[in-house]
Amino acid sequence: MKLTLMARLSLFFIGVACSGLLQAQISVTGELRVLDTTRFEYSKTAQAYLWDFGDGQSSTEAQPAHRYKKSGPYTVVLKATNDKGKIKTVEKNIQIDPPKACLVELETEFGSMLIQLYDATPKHQDNFVRLVEEGYFDSLMFHRVIQQFMIQGGDPDSRNATAGQPLGSGGPGYTVEAEFVDSLIHIKGALAAARTGDNVNPQKRSSGSQFYIVQGQPASEELLNRIEAQKGFRYSKAQRELYLEKGGTPFLDRDYTVFGQVVEGLDVLDKIAAVPADPRNRPLADVRMKISIVR
Repeated sequence: MKLTLMARLSLFFIGVACSGLLQAQISVTGELRVLDTTRFEYSKTAQAYLWDFGDGQSSTEAQPAHRYKKSGPYTVVLKATNDKGKIKTVEKNIQIDPPKACLVELETEFGSMLIQLYDATPKHQDNFVRLVEEGYFDSLMFHRVIQQFMIQGGDPDSRNATAGQPLGSGGPGYTVEAEFVDSLIHIKGALAAARTGDNVNPQKRSSGSQFYIVQGQPASEELLNRIEAQKGFRYSKAQRELYLEKGGTPFLDRDYTVFGQVVEGLDVLDKIAAVPADPRNRPLADVRMKISIVR
């Protein structure tokens, strides 16, 4: 028996449906990269959604957006409930690539800060990454906190420090050559290396481990003009705009190495900067940190 063209097409589509090609599935859009936004969508309509992103996080949105903090393979699982209460489970395997920038996460009881380490300061970047990988900073304190200025940490002596113990002199036993880069300035959120004073350190070499994060104050055109006159350099238009928008500590530029920037978590910086401190600027209640590489 010969089949008409319409009949053959009908059989074809029935076969396609039976083969599973038209089954419900998960679609993924956006960059599959650490900290970039990845969006998920179910090909069917449901009454309720429960997404498991494979990293311990979940969502009940119909079309959720998610950011992964670590690279690697993940299995995304969706449990979709239809109007009859039937649950359909669908899975999607994805691969999340590492971030393009060098990033670290600094965790505290007040929340976390995401910090980019600059490629333009390779000696400081390499040293900081190595210390992070060794767990050097884990459980150390922010031992010096001055509101509208900065928060400082990285002294290994703070790990087991007793109440009231003076801190700020410890380190790994070496210093790092200064890396002053004209484009890197002390705006709010800047990560910079602490160091000893010019009288004993004329080369302005950085501490091997101690660092500070700038909170700073609002900056004005007059202040920037005065710093330019005192230090003999000029800020670019973009740098001036950043200082006027974000504030910072411009008087430290070209004297201390800036090697990173907080890209998320400035509210955490503000919370730490506001904690009560003793006359030496050590917080009355210990503020400890844990730092990890974002891969």
